Amino acid sequence: MARYPELNGKVAIVTGAGRRGGLGAAIATRLATEGARVVVADIGAAAGPHLPASAIGATTEMQAVVDQITADGGSALALPCNMLEGAAVEKLVADTAAHWGGVDILVNNAGIGYLMKPIVDMSLDEWDTVLGVNLRGVFAATQAVARRFIAQGAAGRKGGRIVNIASQAAKSGFPHASSYCASKHGLVGLTRVAAIELAGHGVTVNAVCPNHVTTGLGAWQNEYFAQLLGKTVDQYLADMRARIPLGRPGLPSDTAEAVAFLCSDAAQYITGEAMNVSGGEEMH
Repeated sequence: MARYPELNGKVAIVTGAGRRGGLGAAIATRLATEGARVVVADIGAAAGPHLPASAIGATTEMQAVVDQITADGGSALALPCNMLEGAAVEKLVADTAAHWGGVDILVNNAGIGYLMKPIVDMSLDEWDTVLGVNLRGVFAATQAVARRFIAQGAAGRKGGRIVNIASQAAKSGFPHASSYCASKHGLVGLTRVAAIELAGHGVTVNAVCPNHVTTGLGAWQNEYFAQLLGKTVDQYLADMRARIPLGRPGLPSDTAEAVAFLCSDAAQYITGEAMNVSGGEEMH
């Protein structure tokens, strides 16, 4: 159900949105229900040992997300983009603007949350890949879209929204997640700087910090951390529910609702924030 009519006709890029059941797909779908025209971006194909086929949104799955959005009456387009390549990120923004006449919203959702190892075992190449996607890629997309927003403002299309999908790991540390936590902590810093620099152009920049969400990646994380802690997956999930005041892990729709709100006029005076969507598990 549409709640924010001002989003009707807006153009939104959602990175990392090419996996059915994932956070990105939920966000793209939610924005499409508001009438936004949505680009579903993902890498499209495996790219080396750290970006295997099992962990990425393939072109066929990206198109399946788009097909579902259009079947439900929305407007969507699939565009592949490797967030590790600056030129590819610039092309994503340029192609979106060429197709739909501009860009109004960027949701930086693409990220790696599966390269988990103790600090003493993680290679520099693995570290660089995580930081490259989760932080450098977000910077590249933010830069490209910011330039587009500024140019559009000079032509009379002022303003824009950038929403970065951070994590509970942007505020707390977790074992075997040094690169992930570092990248998400850094993402909050980038959010704050971008909010200050772009405010004069009518652009708001915020982050959303979900706690655990059992997507496809989340299910892998459940198994990994259950084994690390010597628990069954069922016990691990039961313990998780017990420490969350609202009694359940997050859902993709929880994050998607927060993103839609931050993109709306209802949030026009909110910028530079890192909003927890954690059922009360993370309160700072």
